[in-house]
Amino acid sequence: MENIQQIIAGCIHNNPRDQKLLYNKYYGYCLKIVFRYVYRYEKAVDIVNDGYVKVFRHFDKFSNSDTEHVERMLMGWMRTIMVNTAIDHLRKHEFIPEIGGNFDAVWAAETSSMTSDQSCLYKELVGEIRKLPPGYRAVFNMFVIDGFTHQEIAARLGISEGTSKSNLSKARVLLQKIIKKSNEAVALCG
Repeated sequence: MENIQQIIAGCIHNNPRDQKLLYNKYYGYCLKIVFRYVYRYEKAVDIVNDGYVKVFRHFDKFSNSDTEHVERMLMGWMRTIMVNTAIDHLRKHEFIPEIGGNFDAVWAAETSSMTSDQSCLYKELVGEIRKLPPGYRAVFNMFVIDGFTHQEIAARLGISEGTSKSNLSKARVLLQKIIKKSNEAVALCG
């Protein structure tokens, strides 16, 4: 595999070969990020591709001065672009709930380093998060999973910081109820 520094340099110069290498290397990572926000697989794929257009269009803005941590910095930069692209999609569609299947292939690489129990719990948790209303889910994902501050969430979603904090609190309470209800249903069956 090419050195990540060489791929980045090629992408900065719009080299199609390096762009394809980058796309293939991080496609699954980007799809998992988008899939936390948008659950229709076909739409998530479209959003990832839109995100990659932004990545390639603005690659000259990526700072790769820290050669020791360049891959981690690149992944963080791409994550931000993918989250913003997914949020833009949700905002454009007024946070209308999306219905979609649970595509295990999307999560396969992310859970490959986990034990089978951890992998099952992770998939179950993601499935429960999907049941949250879109506005709560977006704030929950952005704060808890993607590490955005309430100020950043408010700016990206066009809401106040107070609304962001309130939505997070309500999302946590609702998620606890969803998980409790799910556990009670499992206990009744078992």
